[in-house]
Amino acid sequence: MDNAVSDCIKINTRSVATVLAITVFYLLLSVLLVGFKSDQLVLAGIFNAAFFLSSISRKFIIGFSIFIVYWIIFDYMKAFPNYNYNTVHIADLYNLEKHLFGVHFNGKLLTANEYWRINGKTWIDVAAGIFYLCWIPVPLAFAGFLFFKNRRQFLYFSLTFVLINFIGFIVYYLYPAAPPWYVQYNGFIFHAKTPGNTAGLAKFDNYFHRGIFKSIYAKGSNVFAAMPSLHSSYPVVVLYYGIKNRLGLINIFFAIVMLGIWFTAVYASHHYIIDVLAGILSATVGIIIFNLLLTRINFFKTFVEKYEKYIS
Repeated sequence: MDNAVSDCIKINTRSVATVLAITVFYLLLSVLLVGFKSDQLVLAGIFNAAFFLSSISRKFIIGFSIFIVYWIIFDYMKAFPNYNYNTVHIADLYNLEKHLFGVHFNGKLLTANEYWRINGKTWIDVAAGIFYLCWIPVPLAFAGFLFFKNRRQFLYFSLTFVLINFIGFIVYYLYPAAPPWYVQYNGFIFHAKTPGNTAGLAKFDNYFHRGIFKSIYAKGSNVFAAMPSLHSSYPVVVLYYGIKNRLGLINIFFAIVMLGIWFTAVYASHHYIIDVLAGILSATVGIIIFNLLLTRINFFKTFVEKYEKYIS
C-alpha cells in the first residue's frame, strides 16, 4: 500500500476534521430537506464510531460508504416527489397488467394481485413475509461476507448494487407508477402525498402481532415508485455475484430467496408482474453497464482500483 493511501485511513487532525465536517453537513442538509429524524443520528453515530474505533472498522465503514450514499439519496427523494415532474401512471398500468397477465377467476379477469388477495393462505402469508424481510439484510450480509473474503469483489458488488438503484431512481422520475394496493384502496384517482401501505404484508404483521412491515413502509420515500421493482432487482445481483464467486450451495439459498421475493412482490400487492420484470431487467442492465465501465472506461477502472487500496 502506498503512503498516500495509508495516510488516508489513519487518525490524524485532517481525517478527524473531515469526518466531523461531513457529519455536520449531512445532519444539517437532512434537516433542511426532509426534517429531523432519529435515524439520521443513528447513521451518523454508526459511521463515526466505526471510523474512529479501529483500523479494520475504519476500512469497513469506508467500504460500506457506498451503501450509505445510496441510502442518503433514497431518503432525500422525499424532498423531491417524482409525481411533481411527470404524470403518475395508475389506470394504464393496471389495464396493461391485466391485459398481459390477467387471471380468469369466477367469470372475471383479475390481475395476479387481485387473484392472490382472494385466494391467499396463512402459511403463504408467513412465508411471503419472511422472504420480503430478506430484501435488504441478504444483500448487506453478502456484502459483509465479500468484504472479508475478497475486497475487490466486494467493491464490484457494491458499485453494481448502487448503479442498479440509480437506474431504478431514474425510471421512477421518468415513469411514476402506482402500486397495485393503491388501486385497491384509491381506485384510479391520483392523491399526492399518499402514505405508504403494508398492503398484503399486513397479514404477516397481524399473524405475529407485530408492526414490522408497518414501521418499514411508514419510512418509504414515495409510494409512486413501483416501476421497476428494486425489491426484485436486489436478489438478482446477489445471485449473480454469488455465482461469480462460486459459492456453491449458498447460491441455491440465494435463488430460493430471489424467487420468493419475486412472488411476494405480486402476492402482497406491492408490485405488478410488469414491475417485477422491469426490476429484473434493471438488474441485468446494471450488471452489463458496470462490466462495460470496468473494462472500457479507464477512469472508472482507476477509481475502483484506488478505492480498493483504501479498504485493503
